[in-house]
Amino acid sequence: MADEATAARLSKVERDSRPHASGNGAGATLAAPLSERLAGAVERATTYLLSLQTDGAYWVGELEADTTLESDYILFLKLLGRATPDRIRKLAHTVRSEQLSDGGWNIYAGGPSELNATIKAYVALKLAGDSPASPHMVRARMRALSLGGLESTNSFTRFYFALSGMIGWDNVPAMPPELILLPSWLFMNVYEMSSWTRGIVVPLTLLYALKPGWRLPATNGATSMGEDNRLDELFATSGRAISSFRWDPAIVTWRNFFLAANAVFRLYESLPWKPFRKVAIERASRWMLQHLERSEGLGAIYPAMVNGIMALVALGYLPDDPLTAREIRHLERFEIEDAQSLWLQPCLSPIWDTALAMAALDEAGVPGGHPDLVRAAAWLLENQVLGPGDWQVKNPQTPPGGWAFEYRNDFYPDVDDTAFVLMALQNVRFPSPERLSRTTQRGLNWVMSMQNRDGGWGAFDRDNTRSFLTRVPFADHNAMIDPSTPDLTARALECLGRYGLDASHPAVRRAVSYLKRAQTSEGAWEGRWGVNYVYGTSGVLRALETVGLQHEKFALRGADWLRSVQNPDGGFGESIASYDDPSRKGIGESTPSQTAWGLIGLLAAGSPSEPAILHATEFLLHRQKEDGSWDEDHWTGTGFPRVFYLKYHLYRICFPLYALARHNNLLRR
Repeated sequence: MADEATAARLSKVERDSRPHASGNGAGATLAAPLSERLAGAVERATTYLLSLQTDGAYWVGELEADTTLESDYILFLKLLGRATPDRIRKLAHTVRSEQLSDGGWNIYAGGPSELNATIKAYVALKLAGDSPASPHMVRARMRALSLGGLESTNSFTRFYFALSGMIGWDNVPAMPPELILLPSWLFMNVYEMSSWTRGIVVPLTLLYALKPGWRLPATNGATSMGEDNRLDELFATSGRAISSFRWDPAIVTWRNFFLAANAVFRLYESLPWKPFRKVAIERASRWMLQHLERSEGLGAIYPAMVNGIMALVALGYLPDDPLTAREIRHLERFEIEDAQSLWLQPCLSPIWDTALAMAALDEAGVPGGHPDLVRAAAWLLENQVLGPGDWQVKNPQTPPGGWAFEYRNDFYPDVDDTAFVLMALQNVRFPSPERLSRTTQRGLNWVMSMQNRDGGWGAFDRDNTRSFLTRVPFADHNAMIDPSTPDLTARALECLGRYGLDASHPAVRRAVSYLKRAQTSEGAWEGRWGVNYVYGTSGVLRALETVGLQHEKFALRGADWLRSVQNPDGGFGESIASYDDPSRKGIGESTPSQTAWGLIGLLAAGSPSEPAILHATEFLLHRQKEDGSWDEDHWTGTGFPRVFYLKYHLYRICFPLYALARHNNLLRR
């Protein structure tokens, strides 16, 4: 699988510089009728996408992230004693090749230097053998200090350094395993945290309690740990005042409450007798071991899996223990390697990619009985989650029926994948229609049951909305909760509309009410899982079309906003910087995927012959390559806003194909 992803990947260092081809690769075809050029473009993209099917059953594209993964992986391999020279050399080459001219590292293509990525890269290269006195390391250290130094990094960055003995535990917020003992009705219960935070934090609580005292081997010829691998040079101030420990000026705030709780927990940690520690470790260990089953890694996502493996080792499961070895193999599936470099994906996305591909091919006119679609449908049916999961804590009465993002992650099906899978399956002529009907009905019931009290949908849990938890000292990854978002609400609403629910249905009315409240003053909607307002607004307009509300005043305002941010070249683009600065919403260099989103939104609310739509279509037609694909260097996927971003390598194929096919179909009608 890694080899396939490598073959499909645009190099992180050397981008494809070939000139873009016009619709039919000749340029003169621009004079041909639009319908003819659309049909040709759709046919070429369809052929290309069908050729990417894996094992004749599903689609999975590379999921690209920033160098914090490679940096963390170097530390992980060193701690576990699995750091072979070749792997470290290749990982270090990947990290080194992404250093910016100012000495730092960014968290998305084209973005500015970011503190955590820069400090992690510096430490990783130091562990890989790069001398701190070498020019690139000096520049990295100076950039890190100018960004605030180690004391301004997030909690998880400092936790890893404390775990390896490079800084003291006094630099880390308290994460006691006793958290898992808190009752379900108490606001700090782990099930009030988002699912991904839960998977990351529970193993960290075990490591915090056990403090295994790991020491890294000395590097750069040093003779002792203290001589070489301490990180004193990365603190910007002598006082080392940790940013996340600073009290609010006002006395009564949630931040101050949690800082006081942190102080109490740290005092408890210093006591020689901890009355609840043994049972807390047992409970947290049992939770983690249970969640390692029916899943290809804890949560099937990189940070939780790394934390889980280290927690297993701290509990006494050595790296060659069958359980630990299995979990390490799951993590190694994220690796992609070539002759010089090794890099990692944060997770694998086969369910999501398969649903996207099937939906695009369906819109492109591939018959529902096409063997590739039938095989893909069979594969999706086999991967429906029919067992228990964390979502049942707040939704205990509903039978399982969702889909996860990854190959197997049974504890965490999610609304976005489930809704897209249901839409992908809708027009497939499956050999057993009864089985398909039962499967989709279970999925629909599950999606509807996950609607929040406010009318919207989150990703993995229902009513995971306790916003004050974002003030916990270790909540600085900006993803502590999983509330309703416009893009997920739109996906669920589109699915329900596609399956026959109209604006009179109570679930639809509640969803529409939520979307009206979530609309910005300009008329846009934010995108939590895609960049950003173009993604959210497009999704909402498409959803409103399916329930017959595309001509309502608030929908037309959304379409007007899309027209207002269309670029002069006809495309749409939005920088990831819009998460930090909302005044930049809708502003950025045009990309194929974001242009497709803008086009899909306009097609839902406007005439297929209006100038804005024709202009966007021409952008996609002109930039399609000879093989039917599109190039896209910018990242348009979101993990945690302002913290972690993604590049889905199939987005540049699936969404443009869907948009052009939809335009073609509407013109023909």
